[in-house]
Amino acid sequence: MRLTAACAATLLAPWLPLAAQRAAAPGPTPAPQGPAPVLVVHVTVDQLRGDYLERWRAEWTGGFARLLREGAWFSDAHQDHAMTETAPGHASMLSGRNPRGTRIIRNQNGVEDAGTTLVGWSDPGASPLRFRGTALFDWILARWPDARALSVSRKDRGAILPIGRAMQEVYWWHRGSFTTSTYYADTLPEWVRRFNAAELPRFQSRAVWTLLLPEAAYPEPDDQPWEGEEGGAAAIFPHARPESVAVTVRSFGVSPWMDEATLALALDGVERLDLGRGPHPDLLAVSLSSTDNIGHAFGPDSREIHDQLLRLDRVLGAFLDSLGRLRDPARIIVSLSADHGVTTLPEYARAHGVDEAQRVSLDTLWVRLWGELQAAAGPGPWIRFFDLGLLALDRRNLAARRVNVDSVVDAVRAVALRHPGVGRVDTRRTLARADTARDAIARRWIHAVPADIGGELFITLRPSNVWGARRIAEHGVPLDPDTHVPIILWGAPFRPGTYTDRVSVTDIAPTLARVLGIRPSERVDGRVLGEALR
Repeated sequence: MRLTAACAATLLAPWLPLAAQRAAAPGPTPAPQGPAPVLVVHVTVDQLRGDYLERWRAEWTGGFARLLREGAWFSDAHQDHAMTETAPGHASMLSGRNPRGTRIIRNQNGVEDAGTTLVGWSDPGASPLRFRGTALFDWILARWPDARALSVSRKDRGAILPIGRAMQEVYWWHRGSFTTSTYYADTLPEWVRRFNAAELPRFQSRAVWTLLLPEAAYPEPDDQPWEGEEGGAAAIFPHARPESVAVTVRSFGVSPWMDEATLALALDGVERLDLGRGPHPDLLAVSLSSTDNIGHAFGPDSREIHDQLLRLDRVLGAFLDSLGRLRDPARIIVSLSADHGVTTLPEYARAHGVDEAQRVSLDTLWVRLWGELQAAAGPGPWIRFFDLGLLALDRRNLAARRVNVDSVVDAVRAVALRHPGVGRVDTRRTLARADTARDAIARRWIHAVPADIGGELFITLRPSNVWGARRIAEHGVPLDPDTHVPIILWGAPFRPGTYTDRVSVTDIAPTLARVLGIRPSERVDGRVLGEALR
């Protein structure tokens, strides 16, 4: 039987703060005109590909249904940069700047910080040490110094980067509980310790992931050999919880329950930290990672991702209802987007007639290049890195060793262009000449890479091709499946409707700033989405 929106609220109810469960029912939809917002809620659904909301639109009954019905939905929004990964995507949404401005260009070298430790652990911590510039919350603080922010996620980068370098309440998942790093605090507050002790065991005790709806509601086959990195029976419903406690803790992050736990912690934090009481606005940032974990393991065309999003719709609806009980819904604004999309599994694509779909590795080319540079220039770290199509070299020091870097780059480019699966290979010179208004790939590479990073080759794969050899769904290519994400703006200041013009996630922050009556404290790449404002 299909769940109603009212029934869906019970999914999260056992884990909501008591104050939320005992409060009055949520109020009506915010009026077009009303008091200034006092709680800004930004929700990131990790790997929420741009076509998902339309693909299953008829099946939404909870949060997605409400946001699409009452909010301003930009159906052609993009993370308009190359190297589409979690860290750069999260850094761009509330800063209004592309990765070349935030300098968070890839997951590696994102938030890792060996100068900190995780609270309660001896493991290395994480921080916004590499993030450059300001974000929405900094602009709020400049006007209201007493404003507060809470950011929660399964991933450290998902929790840290939406609020930039601000020293606020920031928590993420590590080895079975929520924690933070010594960048933010030396101890966990009592309310987080209590949540870890009392609430998390309830989520982790769930033994089996079964289908939310009757099996007939899912057109996707459930026995595809490419699903689940190991394939076979691991890809078939029901998904049982492993008997090993250690494996259970690890697998919890690859389950729908991780999103529920994250939203429950966020609601608890709103109440315990007294966010959104006014008179100034506070910020709540929530990054939900289950869609990313499940999407990687099973792919964007799987029964698992279908069921995950149905569950997320219901749980997100319960979250919005509960937030409306805790605070005046007329003074809440919500933005929802994603850090990146995802490319269909090459194995799935080939089975459905896309013969050229494959996994691409250029490792042998880089080993050869490394050897030739060592021979020509002597020992040294001449290759800074190669990641998601970007080759960065130490040009200055190579030139000092009398290496003709342009000749090396041209020779490697010629080899890379002949490799199966490679669509185009740009250099610094070709990007400098590109018409970025018409050439989306060139524009996205320029948006992704700071000029001083040492970028020499910018390799873009053909459609349906992915980097790497692991049998998982991947993202990171500057093509629409990986860049296309939704943007929804909900609340009294926004004009409901579907907006089909192409926009960027960097437009979110300046638009929220306009609604709050503040200005970015630096130049941003995005624009105010004035067409959605009342």
